[in-house]
Amino acid sequence: MQKLDFTLDGEYVELNQLLKLVGICDSGGAGKSLVAGGDVCVDGKTELRKTCKIRAGQVVSLGDVRIRVVSA
Repeated sequence: MQKLDFTLDGEYVELNQLLKLVGICDSGGAGKSLVAGGDVCVDGKTELRKTCKIRAGQVVSLGDVRIRVVSA
């Protein structure tokens, strides 16, 4: 399993943008497709809201990739 840490500069980041920023996909649109397909989990639960607000302390997983969101 690949584990990544993402440092959050503001209050939150939208889920599709997070996937783009960590390099999972090439664009926010591609991130939206992944989320819409039911492939992304937030804190262990499938998340279908493409622009879901992800805050520090949450964990996003996609396949064998786990992204831990930490505050700056």
